[in-house]
Amino acid sequence: MYRTHHCGALRQEHTQSNVKLSGWVQRVRILGGMVFVDLRDRYGITQLAFNEQWNSALCAQAAALGRETVISAEGQVIAREKPNHQLPTGQIEIKVNSLEVLNLAATPPFTIEDQTDGGEELRMQYRYLDLRRQPIKQNLEFRHHLTFEVRKYMNRLGFLEIETPVLIKSTPEGARDFVVPSRMHPGQFYALPQSPQTFKQLLMVSGFDKYFQIVKCFRDEDLRADRQPEFTQIDCEMSFVDQEDILNAFEGLVKHVFKTLKEIDLNDFPRMSYQQAMSEYGNDKPDTRFDMRIVEIKNELSGKSFPLIEQSEYAAGICVNGAGDYTRKQLDELTEWVKRPQLGGQGLLYCRVLDANTFKSSADKFYTHSDWALVAQKMNAQPGDLILIMTGPTAKTQKALGELRLEMGQRFGLRSSEKYACLWVTDFPLLEWNEGDSNLPDSFKGRWHAKHHPFTAPKPEDLPLLKERPGEVRANAYDLVINGVEIGGGSIRIHNAELQGLMFETLGFTKESAAQQFGFLMHAFTYGAPPHGGIAFGLDRLCAVLTGTESIRDVIAFPKNNAGRDLMIDAPSSISNEQLSELELRLDHK
Repeated sequence: MYRTHHCGALRQEHTQSNVKLSGWVQRVRILGGMVFVDLRDRYGITQLAFNEQWNSALCAQAAALGRETVISAEGQVIAREKPNHQLPTGQIEIKVNSLEVLNLAATPPFTIEDQTDGGEELRMQYRYLDLRRQPIKQNLEFRHHLTFEVRKYMNRLGFLEIETPVLIKSTPEGARDFVVPSRMHPGQFYALPQSPQTFKQLLMVSGFDKYFQIVKCFRDEDLRADRQPEFTQIDCEMSFVDQEDILNAFEGLVKHVFKTLKEIDLNDFPRMSYQQAMSEYGNDKPDTRFDMRIVEIKNELSGKSFPLIEQSEYAAGICVNGAGDYTRKQLDELTEWVKRPQLGGQGLLYCRVLDANTFKSSADKFYTHSDWALVAQKMNAQPGDLILIMTGPTAKTQKALGELRLEMGQRFGLRSSEKYACLWVTDFPLLEWNEGDSNLPDSFKGRWHAKHHPFTAPKPEDLPLLKERPGEVRANAYDLVINGVEIGGGSIRIHNAELQGLMFETLGFTKESAAQQFGFLMHAFTYGAPPHGGIAFGLDRLCAVLTGTESIRDVIAFPKNNAGRDLMIDAPSSISNEQLSELELRLDHK
């Protein structure tokens, strides 16, 4: 037996007990004739004590221990002379009478501490060492408890967890697929699922009216901090439901995990239309922890011969409370920030609110104090505030203002990870026109594509618009947003073959191509498909929000980097010519 207790278990009540602990050496401290070793395992840290007067040979052995060496120690629990109140085990230590080195460790490439000196790339290369650090370990423990509570809640509501296939047919109507060649069927390929969408709909056709699955999904798309090529979804589907049924059920799930894991009672989630989100927040996943809403003010500033306003389709601004003391240098820096290619802003117009009737702006030659008073009134600006204004095409400027709003919220400490603002965003556009998006296949260019996916039902009242004015059709879809992060999304599905066929036609499918890719689903609908809908939550994102982690990589055991590479195992990698030959494949590098 390597241990009687783990390194986080012992307390004052264990004093005088004989114990055996095993773990990794966190650090060694040599103080005169004494040596102290912090021993760490998954559960915590316990201090081991050695004294030359007790056993000089044992003391020398302890002093020679290197960091991360695996050891086992036996001894007696005694009270510490100087307790460490930062540790749960800080009232006691182990008077060691025997020590065994189980495995020597090389010097780690970075310190295994909460605040490490290792950069992200280095830590990902040695992820098995990074996982020893307390913050990462706690994140994964939290993730375990989160999935456990999800399963408890779903089981209580009568949902069945059903596994769906991982090797499926390529259906490139979304992000790009990861494809898998088949040796048994040369020249043919499986795809890894972007989601279990069609299978969970088929389960509804099969009569399993409440399905869920904690499932791996795969998308070959450009990456950033909140995306991975493989990720985990809490995937759900229900039959004989409308939008309200789904929102109520899964709002309950989110409230449950907040209550059980964070001891936070959430209020009912507000609802916001996509149109309102874009016009007031410039974002379809608005961060409502703070106000600072976008206000359109073109009418208030028009007619004064200011070209920036007169020649623009749209003019709007945000009011930053307490930023009236921003210097010219700070404002110039902010102007350059909005001009970055990522935002493409034309520039920034500002106005300081000095008092109720006095203003200082970058366009004083065009506007009077009375003009600015009208703007300030509409934006509810108070003395000491700063109004920031952008102009340009409506959609582009709204998005840029949305990013500026988030930036100012961050600078003024309004986006605390300890505060939670949840809401549902509804009434998304069913379709979007694509002129070319690097995240979408080339086949999407110059046509309509589904904003959610091609199985999303339109609002019944908008159905007559689908043939003549498809861009005006609203989807029966909804997203859950927490703190400006899209946690999940779903929709009521199309459940009859005729409407599904019309949807495919609108998306540019021929009857033949629709039948080839999705004929199995449309055929299933002819055998009595119930009305159904569902939602999928990003487990990684939900876990990151709940733990206050900026990147989902910190809540995934073995993540990929921003280029989609696993630096630890060096994947993806080449395969041998022999493997290629077995698959009857030949590489043609351009």
